[in-house]
Amino acid sequence: MRQLFRTKSIDALLAASEQPDKRLNKFLGPWSLTALGVGAVIGAGIFVLTGTAAAGQSLSIRSVLHAPVIDLILHGSDAVSTVGRPGAGPAISLSFLLVAIACSFAALCYAELASMIPIAGSAYTYAYATLGEIFAWIIGWDLILEYAVSNMAVAVGFSAYFNDILESVFGLQLPQWLSQPVFIGGDYTGAVFNLPSFLIILLLTWILVRGVQQSARANSAMVVVKVIAILIFIIGAAGAINTANWRPFMPNGFQGVLTGGAIVFFTYIGFDSVSTAAEETKRPARDLPFGIIMSLLICTALYVGVSLVLTGIAHYSTLNNAAPVGNALKTLGYDWVRRAVGVGAIVGMLSSLLVFQYGQARIWFAMSRDGLLPKVFSRVHARHRTPHVSTWVAGLFVGIPAAIWDIATLAELSNIGTLFAFVVVSAGVIMLRRRQPERARGFRVPLVPLLPLLSITCCVVLMLSLPLETWLRFVIWLAIGLAIYFGWGKRSAAATV
Repeated sequence: MRQLFRTKSIDALLAASEQPDKRLNKFLGPWSLTALGVGAVIGAGIFVLTGTAAAGQSLSIRSVLHAPVIDLILHGSDAVSTVGRPGAGPAISLSFLLVAIACSFAALCYAELASMIPIAGSAYTYAYATLGEIFAWIIGWDLILEYAVSNMAVAVGFSAYFNDILESVFGLQLPQWLSQPVFIGGDYTGAVFNLPSFLIILLLTWILVRGVQQSARANSAMVVVKVIAILIFIIGAAGAINTANWRPFMPNGFQGVLTGGAIVFFTYIGFDSVSTAAEETKRPARDLPFGIIMSLLICTALYVGVSLVLTGIAHYSTLNNAAPVGNALKTLGYDWVRRAVGVGAIVGMLSSLLVFQYGQARIWFAMSRDGLLPKVFSRVHARHRTPHVSTWVAGLFVGIPAAIWDIATLAELSNIGTLFAFVVVSAGVIMLRRRQPERARGFRVPLVPLLPLLSITCCVVLMLSLPLETWLRFVIWLAIGLAIYFGWGKRSAAATV
């Protein structure tokens, strides 16, 4: 029992990271970290969910499993119905601002812990230092799921988008048996292998193994292209804004703004991945908080800009479709802007894939170094100074399922996993303030414990808004992880002490 709640001292964690055979290259600076955050947060969703949240949704809740947990708590079986989510209308820009404020609570908590504990592993490491080994295992196992499922979904989406680009631009098309998931919703499609999904993951994995310097430069280049594409849309389409489309600004009142916020919240997930780069940061106490907070600010500005322009060039009621930005630009005849948006969308997917694969490998590396995963995963390449084994294994762990299944229906597992990590990190700030108030902090969360408690509250409410089905899958995944921990990980971790 004592081992379950055993914590690792911050000094011991820092000493372990400096062992010659486990030491990673320290290359990243404040703007490289900011690019990592922007690369993770902004994907193709900026061009899709913005319109969906503005126009609203009609959801068919077919069974108890598909109903949000909070609705089941409040309404019981009456929660099973066809329901509508009122759109925010042009006030979707306010939804983005509100969500940014809510996310900032968690971002500030990450910034403080990252400045104190600049170790690869992010929330996993923070849990080990504050809550104990069993919680560290749970959050590490959860983060593996979060990063993997998220990238599987993006890789499948990239394949479809890549094939569409090949056809529309070059007049070519990969055969369906080589470019579609083998199974969609449990049904066999006739495909053999989704080759583009698999190859893009392997390509990005190879870049990551080559070194953090090359990976950061590749990500920074993609982020620049992505941001330029977004700015082209904002500036290029601004001249077509009809202010009449902004009236009424809040057609469904503040309830619509809140509902829109619930839909777009998950477009902000990813800023926490900056903290996984802690051991490869030159001045972590200063640069990690900068990267986390600056990436959130930049993403918020871009989201608000896109939402204002989009609802200005088209009436919000017309935006509930699969490609609201592209369709609005097509109606205006702005084909050159539409092409830029297409480039931005596909590059956005690539940068998200790269950053999440980077983060996932660092989780495997940190857990292996602590003895909770096999030692082979903490091997560091002699020349590139990267955790090459964990990077390749993480690549195959994502690439093979992405080539076989359409796992978009499991994407909400990434959401619940991320929110759970936010809760743990926020609790960690409160605990370390009480246990080690004198320890140096490169950044300090103001108003502790109020802001961390607000972060925990926001995250728990959003977790309860997810379907019961997602909760059951999450619990099953954690149960599998606990079985591995008690069957092997606990003994292995004890042997490293």
